[in-house]
Amino acid sequence: MTKIDKKIDPTGVLDVINDGDTLALSGFSLIGACEDVLQTIESSYLENNSPKNLTLLHAAGHSDRENGIERLAHKGLVTKIIGSHWGLAPKWASLISENEVEAHCLSQGQLTHLFRDMAAGKPGTFSKSGLGTFIDPRLEGGRVNQKAKNEESLVDLIHLKEEEYLFYNQVPIDVCVLRGTTADEFGNITMEEEALKLDSLSVAQATKRFNGKVIIQVKNYVKRGTLPAKDVVIPGTCVDHIVVTENAEKNHRQTASTAFNAIYTGALKAPNEGMETQHLNARKIIGRRAVKELYPEAVVNLGTGIPGDTVGPVCSEEGILDEIHLTIESGAIGGIPLGGTDFGIARSPEAILEHSSQFDYYNGRGVDVTFMGGAEIDADGNVNVSKFGKVTTGCGGFIDITQNAQKVVFCFTFTAGSLKTDIYNHELDITQEGKFKKFVDKLHQITFSGEYAKNINQTVLYITERAVFRHTQEGIRLMEIAPGIDLQKDILDQMDFEPLYDDFVKTMDKDIFGTGKMDYKTEFLEKKQPNQ
Repeated sequence: MTKIDKKIDPTGVLDVINDGDTLALSGFSLIGACEDVLQTIESSYLENNSPKNLTLLHAAGHSDRENGIERLAHKGLVTKIIGSHWGLAPKWASLISENEVEAHCLSQGQLTHLFRDMAAGKPGTFSKSGLGTFIDPRLEGGRVNQKAKNEESLVDLIHLKEEEYLFYNQVPIDVCVLRGTTADEFGNITMEEEALKLDSLSVAQATKRFNGKVIIQVKNYVKRGTLPAKDVVIPGTCVDHIVVTENAEKNHRQTASTAFNAIYTGALKAPNEGMETQHLNARKIIGRRAVKELYPEAVVNLGTGIPGDTVGPVCSEEGILDEIHLTIESGAIGGIPLGGTDFGIARSPEAILEHSSQFDYYNGRGVDVTFMGGAEIDADGNVNVSKFGKVTTGCGGFIDITQNAQKVVFCFTFTAGSLKTDIYNHELDITQEGKFKKFVDKLHQITFSGEYAKNINQTVLYITERAVFRHTQEGIRLMEIAPGIDLQKDILDQMDFEPLYDDFVKTMDKDIFGTGKMDYKTEFLEKKQPNQ
């Protein structure tokens, strides 16, 4: 057997990446970040002005505000970026908003499927996901700043069997940089200590499809043939170069918060200690009301912000957490999802799928209930979570998830900016109104299409601390109002439009506003699944 030496030091990647190349990465928050390689590219550009004019292609948000793709956020190093989310990448958000880079924002799920379909030799991928949103070429075509709007959209509207779809065009890849735990001499890669599988195999195969080069950063380097075949995630036939980190603690961290914890891979199971009980405030009120939309055995997706921070803890407090199935778009199923810069992983997950496979399930309407945040909502039920003023954070997996879930529950405070509330004797009092309205006449960007939801008869709720709305064929309808809240002063006067509502509006359940538990478990267990 001919011995092939694929091992290089980090500076060797500079001989592989050329000016103008398209560089693909695979990561989720800091998970999968190849810091040795990314730091080398950054240092070379700052010192030698090369490589430069790169196109950066990535499916998920891939930073912890400092590392990951933030290493490449320099004017001129990358001149075109194609991704889904930059909420934890402030330097990228700034470059995009200041029009210093051509920026295309596509949905996370479709980017994972684009990698897979490019690997199969296809010219792109198609889906209904994105119709009616800013990704639709009839709106913005995913072009989120002027530089991008001066160019062609990467998305086309097509018709197949008399139905509308969006076609996401291929993006040929010159080089990809991926991560594993162990490589053998031939380049077979295992991921035993990685928190996620991500879309690494698809990206590697897509890169080879375009005759590109595949670089893998690992912690361990072993003799060829010693890795269990079924543990190999990326075969050596797809790998050109291997970089072995010399400082795993710093440059090959499992997550932003830890170098390695077997609980995040599912190899060890943490004791079932539940989640910390939260004190009663406006956010917990929203979480409690949201939880009342659940039923036994529901497959659930939690978005970041209020949903991720409150729904799980409320379920734990009420003793129903084990009765539902929490999932994360990154591929984790079961366990307890983490938030912040560790969003994307779970403590003690029961399964970890490839990124694209999770989105297969999501796009196939596998999610029973998704809980998502909301920044702006209009009278047609459209929601914006991707653009705030001039700053684009991106949509992440929001579009794939919300357009395809059986039920969508948006969770957010009624107003934003210095909102203060008080809860006393099972009633809510707005002691200081927020500075900014969320129910507005016009959105900065459409991330969720009310029209699309209406056309597929999707169940959509908008839950706040003081009111609950439902999306109907006629428009947004006020369904419930919190005890202690004045309809005119606290609701209608804080909206740019008047919702539909009846003369009598139901009062939200008082147990939501109590300091003790709701004692909701018995009622929950009596609920039936919608198809029963």
